[in-house]
Amino acid sequence: MKQSACGLDCYDGCTINYDEHNDKISGDTSHPVTNGALCALLNRYQPNAKRIEKPQIDGKEVSIDEAINEVAKVIKDNKTLLWRGSGNVGAMQEITNLLMENVGGYLTKGSLCDGAGEAGILEGRGVNLQLPLEQIASSEVAVVWGRNITVTNSHLIPFLKNKIIIVIDPIKTEIAKKAHLHLQIAPRSDFYLAILLSRFMFIEEMLDKEWLEKFAPDYDDYSDFVHSFRIKTLLSLIDINLDALGDMLSLLQDKKTVFLVGAGVQRNSIGHYTIRAIDGLAALLGLFGKEGCGVSYIGDSKLGFENPFKVNCPTVSKVLTPFDRFNTVIVQGGNPACSMPCSLRVINKLKSVKNLIYFGLYENETSTLARIVIPAKNFYEKDDVRLNYGHTLVAKMNKLYETQMGISEYDFVFKLFNIMNLVGLQNEEYYVDYYLKQCEKIDELYRSPAHRDLPYSDGFGKYGKDRSVFLDDYDDDFIDLKKLRKYCKEKIEQDIDEYWLINSKSKHALNSQYERDDTLYIYPNNHFYDGEKIRVTSEHGEAIFVVKFSEKVRKDCIMILTNAIGINNLTPPIESIAGNSACYGEVKVRLNKL
Repeated sequence: MKQSACGLDCYDGCTINYDEHNDKISGDTSHPVTNGALCALLNRYQPNAKRIEKPQIDGKEVSIDEAINEVAKVIKDNKTLLWRGSGNVGAMQEITNLLMENVGGYLTKGSLCDGAGEAGILEGRGVNLQLPLEQIASSEVAVVWGRNITVTNSHLIPFLKNKIIIVIDPIKTEIAKKAHLHLQIAPRSDFYLAILLSRFMFIEEMLDKEWLEKFAPDYDDYSDFVHSFRIKTLLSLIDINLDALGDMLSLLQDKKTVFLVGAGVQRNSIGHYTIRAIDGLAALLGLFGKEGCGVSYIGDSKLGFENPFKVNCPTVSKVLTPFDRFNTVIVQGGNPACSMPCSLRVINKLKSVKNLIYFGLYENETSTLARIVIPAKNFYEKDDVRLNYGHTLVAKMNKLYETQMGISEYDFVFKLFNIMNLVGLQNEEYYVDYYLKQCEKIDELYRSPAHRDLPYSDGFGKYGKDRSVFLDDYDDDFIDLKKLRKYCKEKIEQDIDEYWLINSKSKHALNSQYERDDTLYIYPNNHFYDGEKIRVTSEHGEAIFVVKFSEKVRKDCIMILTNAIGINNLTPPIESIAGNSACYGEVKVRLNKL
C-alpha cells in the first residue's frame, strides 16, 4: 500500500491510500480531515477525464524532446510570460518560476479567486492565520457565509455535527436547507449585512468589551463608522426583513461561534471591505484567540515557509493579463480562455501571441489555441508536497505509479535548464525535502510552521504584538447610495429586466476540468420554460444556456456553474480595489429568447 495526497484545488487536501495490486485508491482513515472518504471528483471524474497524450507543434504530433527543444528556442530570445492556473496546488508547480527568472520572463500577480479577501485580512489582522479544525469542532454556532461547503469543502461537514448552523447566501445551498437559519440576502450585499449587524451589536450592547479594550481599543470609532449608514438603506440593499437579523443575533448571543467565510463574499470590487466588515463583526463579539471561536477564510498555505521558488521577476495582472504584449506565453495547468473574466477579450489577446505554449493535462479552450502543446503528469505520477489553505496539515505527495504519458513540472524545467545551459537547479528531492523539513512532524503527519492552536490569542500582526484594526473608510462606485435612498422611500414590486449573475462551483467539475455544462438556474417564472435555450447578455459579451427552474435561486438572480461553457463571456474585466482579484460577482445580465 502506497500513500499520497490529492492535488486538486480544494479546502480539504485529502490523503490517499493506493492499492497497487488492485490499482485502486481509497481515503486514508487515519487522516483527521479525509477520515476514509474521497470526493466524486477524485473517485469518478478525474479517472475518466480524457488526457492529452502526445506533444504537438503546429498541430503535428512530436516527441517530448522535440517539443521542449522548440520551447527552448522561443523563450530564449523573446519576451516571455508564464501564466499558471491552480487546478493542481502542489508546491512543485512553482518550480517554473526558476525558469522565468533565468530567462528574464514575466509572472502574474493577483488572483482569480481569493485575493481581495486576503488583502482585507492583512489590512485588519496583519497576518492570515488559519483557524484550526479543532476550533471549528469546539464551536457551538457555525455561520457559513458565502461558502457552499457540501461542494467545495465536504470533509468539513462532520466537524459541524450538533451545532447551530446559520447560512448567509443568495442561494439555498444544501447546507442552507438544513440550517437553523438561512439569510438569503441579495448578491453583493455581504458588506452591508456585516455593517448592519455590527450596528445592532452596538445598539444591543452585545460587545465583549474586555477583549476589545485589550485587542481592538478603537471600537468606539468603529461605532461612528457603522452608524454613518442608514438602516433603511442597508435593509433595502440586503433585501431581508429585520426579524431575520434579530433571529441571527439571538442565536449568536453568548455562544462560541465560528464564521466560515467563502470566496463568494469577496468576488467584487469591494471584496476586501467585506472581509474586514465580517472580521469587525467577529471582533465586536470577541471571537479571536478563544477556544471554539474565530473566522475561517482561505488561508495562506505558504505562510511560515521559506519558499525555494520565490523569485524577483517582473509581473503583470493575472486578472487583466496583456497576453498580446508577449511573443511567447506559457500557460501552465490553467485555461485562461475560459476561466478569466471577459473571455472573448482574453481569446482575442491569446490569438495574437506568436508562440502560445500549453502545458497541462486536458484539452480545453486554451490548448486549442496553442502552437505548442505539452502534456503534463497528474499528481499520481510524480513527487510533490501538498500545502493546504483549509487547514495547516501538510502531506508528502508520493509518486504512485510510472507512466510514459506527459512530463512533470520538475522534468520540464530540468530539461530546459540543460538545453539552455542554465545553472542553479537542485535535484527534485531537494525541493520536496526543503518544504517537509520546515514542518513539525506529528506521528505520520506534517504540520505547517504557521500553525497556531489558538490564532491571535496573543494579538495580531506577524509577531502577535499588534492590535486588530477596524475599517474606517469605504468606497463603492457600483452602488449609488444617494439614489438608493430615494428609491427606498417608494419601493414597489416590478418586473425584473436585469438579473444578478451568480457563478457557483459544480460538484461534477473543477472549473473547466472534467464535466462541462450549459445550464442556467432561475426561479420559476412565466417568461421562460424549463429546458428552453436562451441568450444571456451583459455589456461584456453573450452566451447561450438552457433554462432549469430552481426555487433555491432568488428571483433577482440567475446561477450558472463555473464549468459552464461561455459563462465568463459575461463577467467584467476589472480588478478589486485591493488584492488584484477578479470581480466575477460584479455584473448583471439580461435574458432574451432565441
